[in-house]
Amino acid sequence: MKTSTVDQLKRAAAARALEFVESGMAVGLGTGSTVRPLLGLLAERLHDGALKNVIAVPTSEDTARRCRELGIPLVTLGDCPELSLAIDGADEVSPRLDLIKGLGGALLREKLVALAAKRFIVVVDDSKLVRRLGTRVPVPVEVIPFGWTTLVPFFEHLGAVPILRRAPDGAPCVTDNGNYLVDCRFARGIPDPAALARALAKRTGIVEDGLFLRIARVAVVAGAGGVRLLKR
Repeated sequence: MKTSTVDQLKRAAAARALEFVESGMAVGLGTGSTVRPLLGLLAERLHDGALKNVIAVPTSEDTARRCRELGIPLVTLGDCPELSLAIDGADEVSPRLDLIKGLGGALLREKLVALAAKRFIVVVDDSKLVRRLGTRVPVPVEVIPFGWTTLVPFFEHLGAVPILRRAPDGAPCVTDNGNYLVDCRFARGIPDPAALARALAKRTGIVEDGLFLRIARVAVVAGAGGVRLLKR
């Protein structure tokens, strides 16, 4: 698919997702290429007065920087622990609206914000729809740097091929929280995402994983035939 077409799909989905935002809301804003057009459209609505008194909690330093440049008012999650709405992208979406997120590196803050919201909406193009999670992308796992290699046999025991994510210069990628990311790829997808999430949650040294299960309420999906809503 041409880059221009993908960008058009992302903008169309972002415009539809923005319809859920109302004046006076506290909104969580996600991270990544799908959310960027949403930030621009939100800024336009705030500047022309179509939306008023909207405050936002960003899920990454990158989103925070973009919001400041666009003039979108920001607060921290600590200042606003309950959000009306959170909007974010995803790397995979299952028919039950379970997700894999985190290829953008912000999965921990993204999950915190999603869980703090009364309603979590995911925005994607239809290339992100899968029958089984893990068939196209790995599951990102945020781990503490100290002794991270001791987790490799554990990941392999779970059936994954774990690879430490690295920056272009070869150094480990470091999250906004100062941690490393290990991308766990499953050759045939993940047969039981809930069981995998439970196993990862119990392991010392793992901060968070990119499995967002039973969190999304609505998926705004853009495709060649237009924008449609999927609901859980």
